[in-house]
Amino acid sequence: MKKTSIIALIVTTYICFSATATAAKAPVFTPEQEARIGEIAGDYLLAHPEILVQVSQKLQVQQREKQQQVYAMKVMDKLKQLTADPDTPVIGPADARVAVIEFFDYQCVHCSNLAPTIEKLMKQRADVQYIFKEWPIFGAAGKIQRWPQTAAWLSGMPRGRKRTYRTGHIEGDLTASDIEKATKPALLSAVKTKDMSAALERNDSLAQALGLTGTPGLIVLPLKNATPAKITVIPGAVGAEQLMAAIDKAGR
Repeated sequence: MKKTSIIALIVTTYICFSATATAAKAPVFTPEQEARIGEIAGDYLLAHPEILVQVSQKLQVQQREKQQQVYAMKVMDKLKQLTADPDTPVIGPADARVAVIEFFDYQCVHCSNLAPTIEKLMKQRADVQYIFKEWPIFGAAGKIQRWPQTAAWLSGMPRGRKRTYRTGHIEGDLTASDIEKATKPALLSAVKTKDMSAALERNDSLAQALGLTGTPGLIVLPLKNATPAKITVIPGAVGAEQLMAAIDKAGR
């Protein structure tokens, strides 16, 4: 057996016995033995720092899995609010098995960068429902509140969404004029008759209840017989492959 393997075995054995000793509250090694094993373990880790990297990576995976479980349980508790709000724009077939829900802000640079990925996904997976919940974080205290009915309505217009993002106005710079130019005046005047402020407030409350901390926030779930194991919550920007994998998982 190689020397490094022997040392690794000693380190592993020490850790296991130490854990057992702690649980039983009885000493396994003498103080002198523990001191010497500690020295060996320390020297080994210094010589092989990649072990610490592996441990860190494993811990991160475990933390992400635990966070997903927490998210999934909150989603299960809010399924109706997520998928059946009459004021939330929905694109896709009524009999879809899977939904992709996006909490977004027109003034969020990450949402703007994600938009082309969502548009491409909508073409590739036309069998999925896409639910757009506007969450105007950047404009919450400013001018966006003067035209929430228009901004929220545009969420259900793919062309309107695209034109709005193409203005390049983010982080509080989007204006009512930008929104008006993003759609036809006739359609705009029709939508002005409905105030969407209450819908935006519901979106805000829902996002906070789910534990989302910013936009974009994506949730992929089955529309029937949802279980925590089939739900994916992505609190941030994401690539097409990860979204596709989440859709496949929800549709199993």
